[in-house]
Amino acid sequence: MRVLGINAIFHDPAAALVVDGRVVAAAEEERFSRRKHGKRPVAFSAWELPELSAAWCLASAGIDVDDLDAVAYSFDPGLCRPAESLGLSDPWDWLRVEYAQRAPQFLAAALPGLDPAKVRFVPHHVAHAASAGLAAPPAGDDTAVLVLDGRGEVASHLAGVYSDGLLSPLYSQELPHSLGLLYEDLTRHLGFLHSSDEYKVMALASYGEPKHLGLLRELVRVTPEGGFRVERIDWASMAKARTAEGEMTDDHADLAASVQARLEEVVIDLARWLHDASGGASTLAMAGGVALNCVANARLAAEGPYRHVWVQPAAGDAGTALGAALHVARDLGDRSAPMAGADLGRGWSDEELEAELRRAALPYFRPESIAAEAARVLADNGIVAWFQGRSEYGPRALGHRSLLAHPGDPATTARMNDVKGREQFRPIAPMVRAERAADIFEGVFPSPYMLFVHNVKPQWRDRIPAVTHVDGTARVQTVHTDTEPVVAEMLAEFERLTGLPVVVNTSLNTAGRPMVDTPREAMELFGSAPVELLALGPFAVRRGALGGGR
Repeated sequence: MRVLGINAIFHDPAAALVVDGRVVAAAEEERFSRRKHGKRPVAFSAWELPELSAAWCLASAGIDVDDLDAVAYSFDPGLCRPAESLGLSDPWDWLRVEYAQRAPQFLAAALPGLDPAKVRFVPHHVAHAASAGLAAPPAGDDTAVLVLDGRGEVASHLAGVYSDGLLSPLYSQELPHSLGLLYEDLTRHLGFLHSSDEYKVMALASYGEPKHLGLLRELVRVTPEGGFRVERIDWASMAKARTAEGEMTDDHADLAASVQARLEEVVIDLARWLHDASGGASTLAMAGGVALNCVANARLAAEGPYRHVWVQPAAGDAGTALGAALHVARDLGDRSAPMAGADLGRGWSDEELEAELRRAALPYFRPESIAAEAARVLADNGIVAWFQGRSEYGPRALGHRSLLAHPGDPATTARMNDVKGREQFRPIAPMVRAERAADIFEGVFPSPYMLFVHNVKPQWRDRIPAVTHVDGTARVQTVHTDTEPVVAEMLAEFERLTGLPVVVNTSLNTAGRPMVDTPREAMELFGSAPVELLALGPFAVRRGALGGGR
């Protein structure tokens, strides 16, 4: 079966293509439109349609619209109720539902030749659940699945279990109670006004103390049947509202720390309930925007009852495109193959990359090893723009569209945040070869998608200060030679030169812009930022001296 998945109802519109149960392509629309999170330039809360990413998915697989067996849309308007009946104040709710109801028609217009009858609605949280439960590595037994986000049609949470590829829902928390909306509300109170800025609050929390945890335990409570209640919270009683340009105070950090701590407790309690209700499943798969909270994930993995915790790398709404496609493919009889990696986006051949460099008239050269060339620049404390293979699906740079730097210089954190135009409290993350990870860090291994925090062992904290956060943790990506040979070679060569097995890895973009996706965008960033080397496939462009010839 050939199934195209579509997310276009909330944020992060995306498309994903599943063929015979295997994911062959997936990408967010922002990588094509260059509008971060797919936000329309008008005041309307249904987001842009992933026309460009959908067309690319089909073209990359050589599939025509007529060849599709189904198009899966990750929202079911038939489940919706008026916002006021759910205790929400959402002036755009009825427009969003109307938009979804017309999905077969506007998808047919966006994909000429598509029969509207092939469009199938998939409930939002079922799509999230499938993106985790059907894409996770084989568990050997049933897989529990926990979905937590802002909202779907009428709910904010789904707990269930996958057995033989079929989902059995066990509990769903109805709106207005929502952990995702709680965190979103706090994010706005703290002056972060852009969509999906919750990760900034998670970073800020490390600088504070959970002084309000007792009060929040009264206001955010877990219920015996596997759900929770979130009462109205007077944020201003704990910390004055901050404007986007206002001063960040200790009160703001303490409030962030308090909410983060309570979120972690509630997630663990919900996961424990699910473990019991699922009959003791050994594996938990997670999705939904809350599953991008890597601090909560790490605590759950450490304190929860599961042997394995797997988080979908595109856990936010972009991942529902994939989940919807997997769910419909399973309905049509296909068995799902585990997700092999997040490198599901666009890629270019060496010939195409060289043609782009010539078109831009950049002086480039082809070193014997691009990995060794990058390692030498990094060892000299230079910054490398790293563009290799297919782009990542999801919000994390995983060694395909990355900015790399030296972890041993304490000034690297401020330097990288300056390059990217970010707040100075934001941490930067390390990548490390899988076979070296346990020597430096403590936590969940493997961690290929950078979705858990790890404790940095005390003897390493002074050696890699740039990636050691204020609380002694780091958000680690483990690199495996069999799946990422070029990145692994670069790490090994950097360790040979410096004695450090870790390299700084952050996304190849600047503040407010989507991650770089094309060679031209990579060259534009290289031209505008203080980056010493552009590693574009096997080719190198140095700032200043070439270091080699054409």
